[in-house]
Amino acid sequence: MPYKIAFDVAHKPRGKIDENLTELRDFLNSNDFMCYNFLETPITQNSLKPFDILVFVCPDFAKITSMEITEINNWVRNDGGGLLLLSHAGGDRGRNSNLSELSQIYGIIFENDQVLDETYNLGMENMPIITSFIPPHPITNSISSICYRSGCSLSVLGNTISIISSNETSEPFSSPLVCVSEPDKGRICTIGSYELFRDRLGGGFSNDEHPNLAYNIFSWLISDYRMELHTSGAVPDVFTEKPESDIATSDYNSEITPSSFIEKKKIDIDFSMKISKKSDLVELLKIFQNQIDTIKTTIDKLIKTTIVSEKEILELSNPLETTNVNEEKVINDSKSNGFDDLLETNEILTDLPPKPESLKFKDEGDFIGLPKIDDTNKLKPVPKKKATEKVKKRDLVAEKKALEGKLSSVRNLLDFIEKKHDSGQMDEKSFEKRTSQLKSDLITTQNKIDEFNKKLK
Repeated sequence: MPYKIAFDVAHKPRGKIDENLTELRDFLNSNDFMCYNFLETPITQNSLKPFDILVFVCPDFAKITSMEITEINNWVRNDGGGLLLLSHAGGDRGRNSNLSELSQIYGIIFENDQVLDETYNLGMENMPIITSFIPPHPITNSISSICYRSGCSLSVLGNTISIISSNETSEPFSSPLVCVSEPDKGRICTIGSYELFRDRLGGGFSNDEHPNLAYNIFSWLISDYRMELHTSGAVPDVFTEKPESDIATSDYNSEITPSSFIEKKKIDIDFSMKISKKSDLVELLKIFQNQIDTIKTTIDKLIKTTIVSEKEILELSNPLETTNVNEEKVINDSKSNGFDDLLETNEILTDLPPKPESLKFKDEGDFIGLPKIDDTNKLKPVPKKKATEKVKKRDLVAEKKALEGKLSSVRNLLDFIEKKHDSGQMDEKSFEKRTSQLKSDLITTQNKIDEFNKKLK
């Protein structure tokens, strides 16, 4: 059974396996791996359980939430997950992302710079040829050089090690470019350049040794614990549906998809196509994939809009009186966009499916702010109750806990840097730059925690 790799799609990655990482995707799929577009949002430990590796390919103007960071960290440490983080020149600041908030848990930070080399390069200074592979590591086994195209440098703290560094002639010189860590049962690899895996580019995936590098990276990211899970058959299938208990009790999955409760209607599709070339089929599948992604994005927006507007939706029922409902369907032809025609049916609409138990309240009065109907059929105001307040408080506590974990990590990094500086292993300029960043992060995080404390009072 191939190992499963989840490529994050929900955080607007610059690198996509069906657009500009197709060579990497095809290579991995041919070598005991299976690549998936991972659309889950928010990311949870439970949603990651079927996957052996999670990849972030340079999120672009999108950020991972603190709760997602906590869930990913739990998956790495407890489920033996392999995490690959790929960035770009400029780091987080250049892409307005926050990969460093996730990577700093393991002692790694993406710098706001670009690695250049006027002496050893592939025709341009932002495409340096890197040959410094110290110490020896399975990822760099049999690799003599790589092209570090349009990438940033990294900073390493704690137990994390750098296995590939910039040249002495580079700017910045002798700086970490590829770093690895093995927290608990999992494994982490961070690289400041995602472009070394891009399609049809000089210095991209087609570069001489980059396929071997990719194979080494993904093979190493499969931890011993994940191998044991596969041997014992304990890894769940990607397409296994979540049990209802998970949907009802999950701390972070408050949005419930209608497909979980509505009986799916079987539809027979009868059509034929003539495909003359494999490339035609690939292009057709890409079109279908893009259409699916577009529809999903639209559905996600509709769900969020519905949730935000839920207070405006009144659900009233009177057990003493039955209401005749006109089942005639009204269609506004002037506003039809063609998609409505696909949804037309001659079937008479029946009653809606029963409401799931997880969404039921004890009585109508539990709906905050809704009127209650009594025997006289008169509307009476209902006092507000705390059903949704408890849910909100639970989310606030989870957010606060995640921020406290981040605060502790930043403090540990700050202590480590001070010790490194005091021992003479870090120069004054680097020390001041790093401590300034971390102290600013401390203040920002503490302020957020204070805000949550006020809300929880």
